[in-house]
Amino acid sequence: MNDVDLQVPQLYFNRELSFLEFNRRVLEQAKDPGIPLLERVRFLCISCAILDEFFEIRVASLKELLGAGAIQGGPDGLPVPEQLKAIRLHAVRLVDEQYELLNDVLLPELGKRGVVFVEPETWTPAQAKWIAEYFTREVEPVLSPLALDPARPFPKILNKSLNFAVVVEGEDGFGRNSGLAVVQAPRSLPRLIKLPDELGNRHFVFLGTIVEAFVSTLFAGMQMRGCYQFRVTRNSDLFVEQEEVDDLLRAVEGELASRRYGDAVRLETAHDCPDEILTYLLEQFGLTPDDLYKVSGPVNLNRLMAVYDLVDRTELKYAAFTPGVPDRLKMGGDLFSAVRSGDVLLHHPFQGFGPVTDFVKQAASDPQVLAIKQTLYRVGNDSAIVAALVEAAAAGKDVTVIIELRARFDEEANIELATKLQEAGAHVMYGVFGFKTHAKLVMVVRREEKGLRRYCHLGTGNYHTSTARLYTDYGLLTADESIGEDVHEIFLQLTGLTQVPKLRKLLHAPFSLHQALLTKIDREAEHARAGKPARIIAKLNALTEPTVIQALYRASRAGVDIDLIVRGVCCLRPGVRGVSDRIRVRSIVGRFLEHSRVYYFENAGQREVYCGSADWMDRNLFRRIEIAFPIVAPDLKARVADDLKLYLDDDMQAWVLDTDGSYSHAAREGQLSAQLRLMKLYDERVALTEG
Repeated sequence: MNDVDLQVPQLYFNRELSFLEFNRRVLEQAKDPGIPLLERVRFLCISCAILDEFFEIRVASLKELLGAGAIQGGPDGLPVPEQLKAIRLHAVRLVDEQYELLNDVLLPELGKRGVVFVEPETWTPAQAKWIAEYFTREVEPVLSPLALDPARPFPKILNKSLNFAVVVEGEDGFGRNSGLAVVQAPRSLPRLIKLPDELGNRHFVFLGTIVEAFVSTLFAGMQMRGCYQFRVTRNSDLFVEQEEVDDLLRAVEGELASRRYGDAVRLETAHDCPDEILTYLLEQFGLTPDDLYKVSGPVNLNRLMAVYDLVDRTELKYAAFTPGVPDRLKMGGDLFSAVRSGDVLLHHPFQGFGPVTDFVKQAASDPQVLAIKQTLYRVGNDSAIVAALVEAAAAGKDVTVIIELRARFDEEANIELATKLQEAGAHVMYGVFGFKTHAKLVMVVRREEKGLRRYCHLGTGNYHTSTARLYTDYGLLTADESIGEDVHEIFLQLTGLTQVPKLRKLLHAPFSLHQALLTKIDREAEHARAGKPARIIAKLNALTEPTVIQALYRASRAGVDIDLIVRGVCCLRPGVRGVSDRIRVRSIVGRFLEHSRVYYFENAGQREVYCGSADWMDRNLFRRIEIAFPIVAPDLKARVADDLKLYLDDDMQAWVLDTDGSYSHAAREGQLSAQLRLMKLYDERVALTEG
């Protein structure tokens, strides 16, 4: 059993290429004619947006490594330069498919249904007149053409902003003729403009199209020879040096300003942009031809997302869905009494997020509640939970909030949130420097007849009401004393100075979680060797950590059946003879973003089920504060197991990872979609209650 080297590169997929495969699965949703048309447009925009972030973070990181002289790759052994070449190959193909889908399929299909994106050659005289007036009234006053000459060097270009390279001829009033100017699209204006109904119901025009059509008016007396859209993507990962920071909030604020102008990593241009302009732009941004992506359409394609909310056509969108409510909570009333009678498990979005919000709101208004402690990673705008925390603090309750300032792309919002809570009198902390606080926890301390009692909510997702309608997550409401004591210990560690707490039920990264996973995986292997029931099911967003992968390989070799439901990146190679014969990997991509993390261990018939905030990645297990919590109540444990079975039986939205690294559709018999089945299950419960 020990004659196989489980660290050889051939047993691992490259993380970055696996991510691009995930993006391709998202794009396949946009290609699916069985999905409502505007939802397909949304999937296309999501594909573009996550590709943006991939360049901003992952490609930028590889370029930094290469610039520092690093060549060695990860467990898969692919050197950094070869990774960048492979990324280029896959990304070019992906971008080509995105624009081909837009131009050849989605726009024509939208046009057939009366949603039209007008171009200058199709403008009616009335449309042309209105658009010209719109340019004069709304656009031209906020445009600043920047001619390039020795006195006016190339301007700073904001990350992912829309810009135009304008080629002009002739001398201006000062006798200058530089030949090139840059026009930056105003950030204050929408990228998609709806025409008045009398000019075409549901007719739209891109801001970029308007600027290109009338930009020549900015260069009076000159001859315009061309106008070409371009956009630069920059390194957007924040870097805060631990040894040199006295005030984390100020440090993050400073880094936010520099993020907008980080090192360039990608240049997108119109497909017809002349070679001399391309060469010039690449030189200005310090990029090479391998960093150039020519596109046949708007360079900021994800701005097309706006059309979803601008078009009120229910038949072009998913049918409305009403989330269910657990039976014990349907009558409303005292949540604390309901939770005292037993744990409540919520499965979002199939069950609503309302009980979580109500939990914090009731805690804020209940005179018996003395303290509320909560972690916040992402919460969104106008959060009812934040409003309740503010109310509680203003009422004199002890409110302590751990805010993760470095929640990627939410840093600015979280700084504003911290200020708001501090002004209300809450104790605001930023966790432990060097470790992102990613755990999802609320603890309420309440005075009752028998003394103080703790009530907790633990979740796999953020306290964000909008994403709770779009992401699948689990949340546990519990009055379990051991869990309450564990959560108390974790908050003491986050806010004070303590040793590593000895927890009773929770698994805690960066301390006990990784070792616990290895121990539980190895235990399944021992059970299999002893002829006892052994099974592992893990539902994750990503699987990259090498020692966990090696433990899974060992378990497979010992005879353990392993099913992995990994939405995104998976570096484990399934189906390798003698190593991973018993490991199956699938990915579910559907209406909702699969975000819940579940770890299932058969344990010789004494099965254990954990839900948590952590994926099986290096960053989650070693560089973040994460929590995994057990599902103890037999009925709730069985419910989670049934949910997992639905995902494993899914033959409509599931993709299966093959040994060569490619993904193929599952059986595609069209019999079962896990998400649709869960929606129907809880919708039926709501219908029965209401009817």
